Amino acid sequence: MIITLKDGSTKEYAQPMSVYEIAKDISEGLARVATAGELDGEVVDLRTVVEKDSNLNILTFDDEKGAGAFHHTTSHIMAQAIKRLYPNIKLAIGPSIAEGFYYDVDSDTPLTADDLEKIEKEMKKIVKEDLAITRFTKSREDAIAYFKEKNEPYKVELIEDLPEDAEISFYQQGEFVDLCAGPHLMSTKPVKAFKLTSLAGAYWRGSEKNKMLTRIYGTSFTKKADLEAYLTRIEEAKKRDHRKLGKQLGLFMMRDEGPGFPFFLPNGMILKNTLLDYWREIHRKAGYVEISTPIMLSRHLWETSGHWDHYKENMYTTVIDDTDFAIKPMNCPGGILVYQSEPRSYRDLPLRMGELGLVHRHEKSGQLHGLMRVRCFTQDDAHIFMMPEQIRDEIKGVAKLIDEVYQLFEFKYHVELSTRPENSMGSDEDWEMATDALRGALDDLGRDYVVNEGDGAFYGPKIDFHLEDSIGRTWQCGTIQLDFQLPQRFECEYIGADGEKHRPIMIHRVVFGSIERFIGILIEHFAGAFPTWLSPEQVRVLPISDKYLDYANQVNAKLNEEGIRSSVDSRAEKIGYKIRDARLMKVPYMLIVGAKEEEQGLVSVRSRFAGDEGQTELASFVDSIKEEVRTRTLRETVVVEEEKKEK
Repeated sequence: MIITLKDGSTKEYAQPMSVYEIAKDISEGLARVATAGELDGEVVDLRTVVEKDSNLNILTFDDEKGAGAFHHTTSHIMAQAIKRLYPNIKLAIGPSIAEGFYYDVDSDTPLTADDLEKIEKEMKKIVKEDLAITRFTKSREDAIAYFKEKNEPYKVELIEDLPEDAEISFYQQGEFVDLCAGPHLMSTKPVKAFKLTSLAGAYWRGSEKNKMLTRIYGTSFTKKADLEAYLTRIEEAKKRDHRKLGKQLGLFMMRDEGPGFPFFLPNGMILKNTLLDYWREIHRKAGYVEISTPIMLSRHLWETSGHWDHYKENMYTTVIDDTDFAIKPMNCPGGILVYQSEPRSYRDLPLRMGELGLVHRHEKSGQLHGLMRVRCFTQDDAHIFMMPEQIRDEIKGVAKLIDEVYQLFEFKYHVELSTRPENSMGSDEDWEMATDALRGALDDLGRDYVVNEGDGAFYGPKIDFHLEDSIGRTWQCGTIQLDFQLPQRFECEYIGADGEKHRPIMIHRVVFGSIERFIGILIEHFAGAFPTWLSPEQVRVLPISDKYLDYANQVNAKLNEEGIRSSVDSRAEKIGYKIRDARLMKVPYMLIVGAKEEEQGLVSVRSRFAGDEGQTELASFVDSIKEEVRTRTLRETVVVEEEKKEK
């Protein structure tokens, strides 16, 4: 048999070989770090035997899917430790997730942080025991009987819900046996660096109708140093938590009277509106027109779009004049009605329509998280209607716009191209044309990208932009989606150069994604210390004493007159206290005024970026900050010695 490797090279074997044996044949070093294999596109165990010509990629922890196998093994080690310590606890599910794993358990007695320490200690013993991990299968009847005997009702339910012809596989390490599809490592030994990070409640199968279980989160790495770096990053993330900073900086609040519906406070509105002003500016330059569509539309519209059948559980509905209405969960159908509002010609295309549309989606209460997961948010939507030959250029235009925005905030990002899923709609010809257009646009731009086979939307392929923040976390924000289905469902038309009717193609795209979520990301990315152009308060004037309050007010009036967002700290406090408070509120600039400044018409400048910047004329300061705001400059922050001492 011939094995084709990821780099295109081949290996030939006269007899069946396991993935691990092939890895070992390639290199002893590769075999040592291998965690799983990708065989003809399917992730498999290292123990999987290859018996025919195949494509094989040996996965390591550095591969997302390889890390998944490592994390999944760790979840089983944790479950084994739990059963050793608390035999009566019942196990539910324990999958790998993006940066670790979790296991849902049913415990009569609530677990605490002290329990996590005990579990970790037992996990270390299991790793040290170097237990071989083996896989076997059972018949449906035997599998159900096995878990009934073990008093594991959640496992029984999972098996009963499997298709009749499903293979029911088990993994065993020592005395511990679990229902699992895999893949897993060959033994427990490689899992040497791990940490159980938190406890949370989770409904069984995500339904509020089911019992609340305890979810134990954890992470694991191949090296202790990588674990320590991760934990340091988590601690940094806690300091940057947008919920904490949002309260501290007076940006937004959440209330029980409106769960999942954010209240923006005065400072938050300045931040939000400044972002929206920027959005409008760049879209006007890029040839977009702005529209606004109603927040509520009748049922038949959502039936035509398909949302009533496929998305109704996430929609808020009401009845007006005996007619069903829905509050819009997305803006697309309204945008189509605007397109249909007048006859369109090929000369009108491409038509780029942007909308800052307020949408509502019913999210489960347990999934709500500050501004990151809400029930009401503003989508910076745009819908582009175009002819087939315009797709490539329009995609490039959107990609350049997204790049411009992310560069402004100094976000690194990577791009993913998602192709046709199994449950897709439309012809092979349409999908091939659309996918080629997306791929071609990315190639034209010289953009590196990863292909996610089969991960597109049911109505068309898409490009996703995953940005990386200042502490290395990734967020999916921008997206470009091609859509043939909605123009067809709504019978959209344009008159072509041939005088005949044609159907346009539609692009759905966002840059920020959700304004609220993007603000949450910005808060954490900058740790609340926004660049000057975005800061709700750009300058704070600090009089040394009440004697200089009049001059401070004159300085403040001039700043406001010049369009600079400033205020005066008129409190009868010492200047040191006022400076520390301004720092706490992340104000970019402080202007300190006393006798000398008043006599000479000067201001003493202190900045968040460089500390004491000396005295200058007010007019000179105004010119410099206005230029900083105009160019949307991100000044580099230098921690000065006096600030180091204070810390």
